[in-house]
Amino acid sequence: MLRINQLNVSYGDIRALAGVSLEVKAGAFVAIVGANGAGKSTLFKAISGTVPILSGELTFDGHDLSQITPAVRAQLGIAHIPEGRQVFRSMTVLENLEMGAQTLHARQTFKASLDQIYALFPRLAERPTQLAGTLSGGEQQMVAIARGLASKPKLLMLDEPSMGLAPAVADAIFECIEQVHSENNMTVVLVEQRVAEALHSCTYGYVLESGRIALEGTQDILVSNPRIKQAYLGM
Repeated sequence: MLRINQLNVSYGDIRALAGVSLEVKAGAFVAIVGANGAGKSTLFKAISGTVPILSGELTFDGHDLSQITPAVRAQLGIAHIPEGRQVFRSMTVLENLEMGAQTLHARQTFKASLDQIYALFPRLAERPTQLAGTLSGGEQQMVAIARGLASKPKLLMLDEPSMGLAPAVADAIFECIEQVHSENNMTVVLVEQRVAEALHSCTYGYVLESGRIALEGTQDILVSNPRIKQAYLGM
């Protein structure tokens, strides 16, 4: 589904990504983990088209993404949920979700999508007319994820969904993400600093360090790796 080959991204003289290559197969749950500044969010921005690439190849379902605008990438089925719970604060919960349904297919199937979203996030079903800016942090993250789901994506990219949330709330968000993947066979790519939780959820993972892929492997391989245990799992 998604193939990245020797991707390079720079911010001025600073190389944010250096020769990154990875593959995400349809239906996979892939985790990308690493410390702050490793290049995780930059990778997502390169995929969604909000930062230019210096060189390399990005293909999604056979389409060369380097030749496609961010809006068209979204129409192809790429949904990017940025870090920081970015909701339309002065709009209601329902209006936020409607903003996600931008393509013709998403608009035509919005009612069915809304039923699925409300089943996944009952709290949102209880307050469709509440302004998003008045919700709790966890509820705002639910809105952000739900808005992405309303776009009927083929690929759901979530950037630090647990950021700033209490542990119990973050755990609930992770459970919802796992449910989206398992019940819909949706392809999910998760960027997360909570490495233990991310690796527990994923089927395959990559470790980014200083803009490069340092390690990769299945869940079992990464969790049992001594370097991962020491650097990220506190073992």
